[in-house]
Amino acid sequence: DPTEGAARVMGHHTVQEAEALKEEIGYMSQRFGLYPDLTVLENLHFYADIYGLPRRGRDEKIGRLLSFSNLTPFGKRLAGNLSGGMKQKLGLACALIHTPRVLFLDEPTNGVDPVSRRDFWRILYQLLREGVTVFVATAYLDEADRCNRVGLIHRGRILACDTPDNLKGLMRGTILEVRTPAPRRAALLLREQREKESVGIFGDRLHVVTHNAGETSTAIEAILRGEGIELQGLRAIEPSLEDVLVSVLEGENT
Repeated sequence: DPTEGAARVMGHHTVQEAEALKEEIGYMSQRFGLYPDLTVLENLHFYADIYGLPRRGRDEKIGRLLSFSNLTPFGKRLAGNLSGGMKQKLGLACALIHTPRVLFLDEPTNGVDPVSRRDFWRILYQLLREGVTVFVATAYLDEADRCNRVGLIHRGRILACDTPDNLKGLMRGTILEVRTPAPRRAALLLREQREKESVGIFGDRLHVVTHNAGETSTAIEAILRGEGIELQGLRAIEPSLEDVLVSVLEGENT
């Protein structure tokens, strides 16, 4: 039992009405939690048995889920022989077997190729159109940007929660994107010489948050040129959720 507080989902108390709540929610774990030595169809029937789905109409329900998740041609394939993307789709289909109204997904596209990720989100959007509420835990902030509301969580605490656009509106100042073949060296130099500005490494680029874009741009060019570092590009860009998270975390640490 919880040490304090209470929570309700779809009107059900999470402790006192746990059994009733199980019928309302679906859950898909981060790691593949199905039986690899069972076929796709056998896994779906197993989950149908767990949730007590009647035999009558079950085959039709499973057929719809297979079609919905693009797994119809793979019904007799062992789950362990599926690709990463297809395993995630099967996990989602099993989580939907009892027609939940709320769905919790833990890192659903972790380790999945970009094409499968896009296909997975297409399925999620269809669920939203059907009235299912979907909670997604993800470290991919470009995916979080697809959601209606985003909660930025650090060490178990919600730092901010709002629509993606409103969260981006929390950013103060201008973000300058710096392209250079030596991003780490450039970041060290800028952090040393521009202490009041936030400098973050985003892949092969730097993001510099400034309140004076013109003066900072001139300074960046001079600093890199003085150290013989090539400047391939410098421009102002719109903030991303990743920029917001970095900014919020920096605020927590100051």
